[in-house]
Amino acid sequence: MTSTRVTVGITASRAAQRAAEWAAREARLRNLPLRLVTAVDAPPSDDARDDDAADDHGKSVLAEARDAVSRTAPDVDSDTVLRRGPASRVLVEESREAFLLVVGARGLDGVSPTNSGSTADVLAVHARCPVAAIREGEAELPGGGPVLVGVDGSPVGERALAFAFHEAALRNAPLQALHAWSDAPAEPWVQHRGTGLSWDRIEDRERALLAERLAGRQEQHPDVEVDRIVVQDRPVRHLVERAHRAQLVVVGSRGRGGFAGMLLGSTSQALLHSCPAPLIIVRHQP
Repeated sequence: MTSTRVTVGITASRAAQRAAEWAAREARLRNLPLRLVTAVDAPPSDDARDDDAADDHGKSVLAEARDAVSRTAPDVDSDTVLRRGPASRVLVEESREAFLLVVGARGLDGVSPTNSGSTADVLAVHARCPVAAIREGEAELPGGGPVLVGVDGSPVGERALAFAFHEAALRNAPLQALHAWSDAPAEPWVQHRGTGLSWDRIEDRERALLAERLAGRQEQHPDVEVDRIVVQDRPVRHLVERAHRAQLVVVGSRGRGGFAGMLLGSTSQALLHSCPAPLIIVRHQP
């Protein structure tokens, strides 16, 4: 995995400050430099003093984040960047030279928030590298928990699985591989339509498929302890439930249920707004 830096989007929100602390730890873990970026999305002004005030506010936000980074990981080489424009556009451009783009799960719409919609959603789709979304309070969660990954067999799911194995090996952490073998809510009294197979027989088949998907990755990372989890249900509920005990959750941006025109899958989108642990979304390839 080639890279140049870990990049984090900075705003005045508490979630963004937590994201900076988390990103500093990630940069130190990977021995990479850290870049703190803030976007000043202020409306044009005829008074240069207004523009200067917006820039000064942005610089203040960056300085506060850099102080937090220095306290968290003083040995990490970091720099700060202030750019004008919408946060989503600025961070997508910055992602071209990043191994990982880190953002707070709230307060992502620039120093002067004027945008509508979620910047995190935009970045999960358009960033050129994996995106980590950090909710307020996550940066201080202790390590030692597993890396949790959603496995669905899709091409982007395979990339997410490879990323998760790499993360588990890097952190010396166990890996929990969760595979949901139904995209419908669990109804154990119903047989799988059109197959004539009972749920038990389908579950045996899905366990075998999961083992097959994991086999090659386990050969590449023999020191990673893997816990295989197969559930009959939509994956979001089980991922969120287990995320409370995980140090990291990894999913693909669009799974097996995604249509060609669907840029962000339902699972990744739901987790983006509800995952209680740091979440990394590995995007699909254009």
